Amino acid sequence: MLLLRHFSFLKAVFLHSVTAFGGPQAHVAMMLKTFVRQTHYITEEELMEYNAFCQLLPGASSTQTLTLIGYKRGGVPLAVLTLIIWILPACILMGALSFLLHYIDKKALNNTDIFKFIGPMAAGFLLYACFTAFPIAIKNTITWVIMIIGTAVTYFFFKQPAIFPALIILGGITTNLSRKRIPQTEQKPSKIKWWNFWLFGIIFIAAGIISEIAKSDNWPDRKPINLFENTYRMGSLVFGGGQVLMPMMYEQFSVRPEAIKQKDANVIQIDEEDMYTGMGIVRAMPGPVFSIGSFTGGMALKDMGQGMQVMGCIIGTIGIFLPSALLVLFFFPIWNNLKKYAAVYRSLEGINAVVVGIMIGSTFYIMKDISLIEAKTISLLNVSVILGTCLLLYYTRIPSPLIVAACLLLGYVF
Repeated sequence: MLLLRHFSFLKAVFLHSVTAFGGPQAHVAMMLKTFVRQTHYITEEELMEYNAFCQLLPGASSTQTLTLIGYKRGGVPLAVLTLIIWILPACILMGALSFLLHYIDKKALNNTDIFKFIGPMAAGFLLYACFTAFPIAIKNTITWVIMIIGTAVTYFFFKQPAIFPALIILGGITTNLSRKRIPQTEQKPSKIKWWNFWLFGIIFIAAGIISEIAKSDNWPDRKPINLFENTYRMGSLVFGGGQVLMPMMYEQFSVRPEAIKQKDANVIQIDEEDMYTGMGIVRAMPGPVFSIGSFTGGMALKDMGQGMQVMGCIIGTIGIFLPSALLVLFFFPIWNNLKKYAAVYRSLEGINAVVVGIMIGSTFYIMKDISLIEAKTISLLNVSVILGTCLLLYYTRIPSPLIVAACLLLGYVF
């Protein structure tokens, strides 16, 4: 019944999942086209708020944002279904890569040209998002100042994981200094449901204890247990998205085991070259970058047989995404309650201005590595893709998947 009632929405989620290239910032820009402009499932203000809120939490921010869209449409059941449909294509592809890695040409795979215009396309999506969000969030002097500072800080410190939540908090504090902005209505805060927060904490503690016992007692088949603890812990604590998660996984599964493998023969270890390949390929995949968890899970258990390797892909997927879902579905009702207080309500103006600054800074950051002004054909094509993507999104109703397909075809032709 849930599937039938929300079939159109879930179809849009699936199409988004197989065409959402470019990382979390570009994903949100694509959501703006798909779920705001084309289908009106949420408003621009709601999407900006969801994105800002998810930046404050550990885990996969674009995944959490999409989960909240599902939550708004149909509560927890639809949120869970939205999450599964969103992550499944990327996780299947990355899990399959763990099986196929040693049967394919890694160099050719890493240097494939079909994705050469994905970067410019992502910049075009972000440019469109900037133009769309700007009039909604930037309305006075203080929001202009917040946006400009947010743009500069995002550009120069893009790879620092604490930057985004710090900017959002500071932006909210800044506009809260004025007491002129108050809620139009007073509402009674609703009751908080604690079950998913307790579930998150119980799993976190239990996984840590059992994994440590398995390691200290040297259980012979402890790798699946250790794998779940490792991925669940990283999914619970990582801020900054996939660009922070991947170095953590590299250190956990490739660097650290090299130092202790003589003392611990059952330690999970993934070859450095294999890890580098997975980290490169996941950037070219549609969907969440956190799908790298499916690849590392499969690689971690590949020496235990194909059945256990499949289980490793499943464990890695659940371990890396479950914390994000539990945290966002717990904290979002609290956030909705807090918005009913004047202090938090006044903060939303600054938070929205910061989000626009982050979008603009991310656009500039992506464009800095794209050839744009050189006297080469590729520069002209890159500029054309950026401007063409933005203009098509802004002035036409062409669906995002068709634009993505056109950019992939362009990469294949040129």
